[in-house]
Amino acid sequence: MSKRLLLWAAAAAFALDQVSKYVVIYGMDLIDRGQIDLLPPLLVFRYGENRGINFGLFQGETDLTRWFLIGLSLIICTIAIVWLRRIRATPAMLICGGFLVGGALGNVLDRLVYGYVLDFLNMSCCGIRNPYVFNVADIFIFAGAIGLVLLDGKKGG
Repeated sequence: MSKRLLLWAAAAAFALDQVSKYVVIYGMDLIDRGQIDLLPPLLVFRYGENRGINFGLFQGETDLTRWFLIGLSLIICTIAIVWLRRIRATPAMLICGGFLVGGALGNVLDRLVYGYVLDFLNMSCCGIRNPYVFNVADIFIFAGAIGLVLLDGKKGG
């Protein structure tokens, strides 16, 4: 399978992330409404500006933090792409790598344009209230990273 699969998966993840942010935050006016209850508490749209990484870690209001996180994301994307090009990556690994890269680049674009990552998804269940918001890019990053770990054929055994 062609390494172009990585590019297509990255482009799809990036596009879905950016379109979802635009539709929910601006099209549904979440930026002014603050919260939209879709299937509460399971699915709630809640506006968030993330200046750190997932779950509010490394929150920072400074440009130094912003540019550090942009640089870190670009380094991780580069490492993932180089690694996948050097190994015998399966099509599933290329898709997972593309998801990781596309999601990371979606959040990088947010940081470049807004100075923070736009978040809007909140999910809670079973009496446990989740205080965190995330976005579609975060889903792709997580799924891609987990997929790469699970699909890496170099595990000992």
